[in-house]
Amino acid sequence: MIRLKLAVDQLLFARNYTLDLLDTIDTVDWYQTPAQHTTHVGWQVGHLAVAEYRLALARIRGAQPGDEKLIPPDYLRLFGKNSIPSSKPGDYPGPDELRATLDRVHVAALNCMQNLPVEELDMPLTEPHRFAKTKLEALLFCGQHEMVHAGQIGLLRRMSGYAPVW
Repeated sequence: MIRLKLAVDQLLFARNYTLDLLDTIDTVDWYQTPAQHTTHVGWQVGHLAVAEYRLALARIRGAQPGDEKLIPPDYLRLFGKNSIPSSKPGDYPGPDELRATLDRVHVAALNCMQNLPVEELDMPLTEPHRFAKTKLEALLFCGQHEMVHAGQIGLLRRMSGYAPVW
C-alpha cells in the first residue's frame, strides 16, 4: 500500500505543479511557439492528458469501452508519441477543451490507482513501455514524465515574457 501511495502522491504533486504554472499563462499564449523551438503550451497539455491516459489507465487496466469519452481518439494522433507540434492553433482543440480533458483523465487515473489491488503492482503492463515493466513502474513514471513536461511549460512561459513563479 505504501508503494501505491507513493505513486499517487508523486502524481498529485506533479499535477498540482503543472496546474500552478498553467494558471499563470493567459490562454491566448497557449499556442505561441517561441523562435527556434518546436512546441507550445497547448501541445504540452494535450500530451500530458494522452500520457496519463496511456500510463495510468490503458497500460494498467487496458483500453475500455467509454474511454473515448475520457480522451478523444484524435488526441493520440495530435499529442501522442512521435506527434509533431503544429504552430497553427486551429489544428488543436481550444484551451478549455484541453484543460477539461486533462482534468477528466486525471480523475479517472486517480480512481484507477485507488482501486488497484496491491497484489497487481508488480504485474507486467498490458502493453510494453520503454521505462516501465510493471504497473507500479508505469504509475511512478507517470508523475516523473509530468514533471519533465511541467519544466517545459515553465520554460515556455518564461520565453513568452512571464515572470518566474516562486
